[in-house]
Amino acid sequence: MAGRLKAPTGRYGGKSAEERQAERRRRFLDAALQLFGDTPGYRGTTVAALSEAAGLSTRQFYEEFRTLEDVLAALHLQVNDWAQEAVLAAVADAEHLPLADRVAAIFRAYAANVTGDPRRVRITFVEIIGVSPRLEEQRLARRAHWIDLVCAEAEAAVRRGEAARRDYRLPATAFIGSVNGLLHDWNAGWLDATLDEVVEELVRQLLGILRPPGWPPPSA
Repeated sequence: MAGRLKAPTGRYGGKSAEERQAERRRRFLDAALQLFGDTPGYRGTTVAALSEAAGLSTRQFYEEFRTLEDVLAALHLQVNDWAQEAVLAAVADAEHLPLADRVAAIFRAYAANVTGDPRRVRITFVEIIGVSPRLEEQRLARRAHWIDLVCAEAEAAVRRGEAARRDYRLPATAFIGSVNGLLHDWNAGWLDATLDEVVEELVRQLLGILRPPGWPPPSA
């Protein structure tokens, strides 16, 4: 299919065409969160099944999306946006806390948001993998965004005199890999640990990056 079908225009049932379109899109994404994030998963879902779960028609699906991959792409971005909103709120709330407490508050907020709904974990760490070059590029772009956020917080800590002055790009990349791996494994039941213990381990790792051996330097 070359493109989406044209959606109806004008008001109906007291709602504008834009409002109806936004509602349809939300219903498709809600249904996708359930089907892609639980059973049968993205690869086992059809357009017809997704439309039925959303309580909409396949024609309405093609008015909003071209393919199921488009739905997965939109859902992956939405799940990441939810987590980012939680993190940025925690950053603002923890601004005046000491470094260790600030880092802990930020990662508790992230972990609580992502793992609070197991379907979000599956979308973020499982279903998005290996689908297509396009979605791999999107996944890596979102990971780079999280790396940028860690670097920004590290540089803020440097300006406060709380962390070592260094290039944080490489260690931040390694740290995000640890975050993804630990949260995926915890959610899958492969770790004999509580979520608090996982977060505490991640906090220790990040503090070790920010304050490596030899920091702070000896006074002149």
